[in-house]
Amino acid sequence: MRSKQYWISAIAVVAFAAIVIAGKFISSPRVQAQDVFPFSPVEIGYKTAPVPLNLEGKNPYYVGLGSYLVNDVASCDDCHSAGPPTQFVPGGNPYFGQPKKINPATYLGGGRDFGALATGGPHIISRNLTPDYTGLPEGGRTFSEFYEIMTTGTDLDHLHPTCTATITTNCLAPPFDGDLLQIMPWPSYMNLTKDDLRAIYEYLSAIPCIAGPPAPSPLNNVCE
Repeated sequence: MRSKQYWISAIAVVAFAAIVIAGKFISSPRVQAQDVFPFSPVEIGYKTAPVPLNLEGKNPYYVGLGSYLVNDVASCDDCHSAGPPTQFVPGGNPYFGQPKKINPATYLGGGRDFGALATGGPHIISRNLTPDYTGLPEGGRTFSEFYEIMTTGTDLDHLHPTCTATITTNCLAPPFDGDLLQIMPWPSYMNLTKDDLRAIYEYLSAIPCIAGPPAPSPLNNVCE
């Protein structure tokens, strides 16, 4: 019995030491995250990130995994750019049979116009997801706010409230609920794990800021 307990304890110590060593490697500026996590979604995420990443003060594992989820699984830039005419650089549109090259000047900066949900209603414009001067993504959202948005669909910007007897402009007529994001596929993303959502958030905090016009524009963002 004592022998069995000894081996269990020894295995636990070795496993803990491996975790500590991996943590030291990850935190070292001389070691690339893709070297620590080879042949994984993290490595793929670093290879497919279309913009330079700021890893200062961030979890390299989450940044790589977040890139994989944002760029290779969800393809967020398809909606959160200004649309096909500017999403790719000239000569980089894969739909034209060209080698894919994302336009860094519009990457996740929002601006795609999805039109109105109903005749006479407001146009739904995709939001700017890039970090602002605080370094927090989506114009300064905390992770708790981001988590709420992704799991409940709550529109914290309240851009298009539900139409009422007193609210008649820039509003959504029932049965659309102005408290919830429309077009955004949060009913699917709400099933992601909290770690997945944390990774997406961490990645979005690592990409370059794209400045936007003043509020109440959905593209509002201040870089400095």
